[in-house]
Amino acid sequence: MSKKQKQKFPYLLGSKWTANQKTWGWRHFQVINRQNRGKWIFAEMVASCDPQTRFWINALQLKDRSLWQAGWQTLTEIEPIEDDLDNVIFD
Repeated sequence: MSKKQKQKFPYLLGSKWTANQKTWGWRHFQVINRQNRGKWIFAEMVASCDPQTRFWINALQLKDRSLWQAGWQTLTEIEPIEDDLDNVIFD
């Protein structure tokens, strides 16, 4: 017998996220759907203030702290992140 493979991103559905940059005009989103496509997992995001604003992203992007923060963060909580990005020097 083979062990059942552990599901990646088991708590993805229903999770809440804050975009560090406005995305489709909003910052606060919730995952309302997920799709497994081979080795890739996609999350359907919906803006918390506008249910008409929906898009799919690769769930791995949610692990990128320069793009997303877990939970709904206030502007003052995410400002230090933006300040850090302003200080990055790109060659």
